[in-house]
Amino acid sequence: MAGDEQPVLLLHPHWKTLIRPVLVAVLVVAIALVAEALPSGSDAAAIRGAVGVVAVLFLMVWLIVPVLRWRTTTYELTTKRLRTRFGVVTRHGRDIPLTRISDVSFQTGVLDRLLGSGRLVVESAGEHGQIVLRDIPHVEEVQATLFSLVEDEQRRIDRNQP
Repeated sequence: MAGDEQPVLLLHPHWKTLIRPVLVAVLVVAIALVAEALPSGSDAAAIRGAVGVVAVLFLMVWLIVPVLRWRTTTYELTTKRLRTRFGVVTRHGRDIPLTRISDVSFQTGVLDRLLGSGRLVVESAGEHGQIVLRDIPHVEEVQATLFSLVEDEQRRIDRNQP
C-alpha cells in the first residue's frame, strides 16, 4: 500500500456460500452412518469400510475446497483502491483505483435480503469496464462506503488541480 493509503474494509464472501457444501456433507455423513448400521454379513465389513473411505474422500473434496475458496477470496477497500484476491492454488487479483470507478450499485434477491448479502457491481473506466462481486456481506453498507470513498478521492483530486 502507498504511504497515504489506509485500509477501510477487508471482506470475505458471505458465509452463505458454505451452506450447500455443509448440507451435502451432513447428508453424506447420514448415509455413511446408515451404511454402518446395516446388518452384518460376510461382505458387510468390506462394504462398510468402502462406504467410509468414499465418504471421507467425498467430504474432503466437497467441503474443504469450498472452505479454502471462501477463505482465500478477499475484497479489500482502501482509501485509494478496491482490491480483489482469489484462488486456492493459483492466485488472481485485480486492483481498481477509486479514481477510475464511475458507478457503484448493488443487487439483492430475497434470500440475500434475509441473510444480509448481495452482489456489488462496480463500473470503471478501462478495458474490463465492470466487475461483479458476488455474495458480499452487508452489501448496502459496502456500496455506500465505496461510493463515499470514490467521492472523497475525486474531491481531493479536484482540490489539488490548478
